[in-house]
Amino acid sequence: MTPASLTAPGAYPGLTVTLHTEGDDSGILEIVIRNEKTLNSVDRHGHAALTHIWRDIDAASRIRCVLIRGEGRGFSSGGDFALIEEMASDFTALARVWKEARDLVYNVVNCGKPVVSAIHGPCVGAGLAVALLADVSVAAKSARILDGHVQLGVAAGDHAAIIWPLLCGLNKAKYHLLTGEAVSGEEAERIGLVSLCVPDEELLDRSWAVARKLAAGSPTAVRWTKYALNNWLRAMGPTFDASLALEFLGFTGPDIHEGLAAKREKREPKFMEDAPI
Repeated sequence: MTPASLTAPGAYPGLTVTLHTEGDDSGILEIVIRNEKTLNSVDRHGHAALTHIWRDIDAASRIRCVLIRGEGRGFSSGGDFALIEEMASDFTALARVWKEARDLVYNVVNCGKPVVSAIHGPCVGAGLAVALLADVSVAAKSARILDGHVQLGVAAGDHAAIIWPLLCGLNKAKYHLLTGEAVSGEEAERIGLVSLCVPDEELLDRSWAVARKLAAGSPTAVRWTKYALNNWLRAMGPTFDASLALEFLGFTGPDIHEGLAAKREKREPKFMEDAPI
């Protein structure tokens, strides 16, 4: 995969990909999640793009660092309702997205190039996975980080079990993942969920400054340090795999349909009274 094919129009639906090759931005690949009508939600094509792009980045020699952000009012509002509905009603679609969700996490973890995320507004779902798995996460004070799996009626699989306890501790992870309570940018920095929190107007400048510093460093030193540190995440692979399997098992039950209906109707869900196991 060459930088030219990475940045070809339409190569990654739902993403705008730009390789900056001039001056201080030399070698920084900018990824923008873009779907302003739905706060940058991710449809089936966008989910696949956000999964596969990291392998191509890893293979492209001219890329020294990645900066990922959302366009407009937020980072990403997560998977769109059509994708969730398809997963809950079509086994083939469920299996496809399960593989993508697994590969998305491992592809970000195993991508050799350093990744910086610039988080503002809502940050949910697959976008949240990338934002928190980034090597340096910079949040604006307006950021609203939310893992909403339990609100939909499925287990918090996705990225949560592999990274949240390591970043903010098991107690905080359990609180936010079991209740579905959102985390502000300031609170996320306080508990260690993100690297930095800055005023909204400074978000892009600070994120770009971090990306430039990483891009200017020794590629071997930066990438090999990242590889060694990410063994903490690789060691949690079995925990992540189990959480993802349980999440997707939930898509075969009744609670996902009630959770999705409640979201659409803007009401509180009425889930099952008890679990079968």
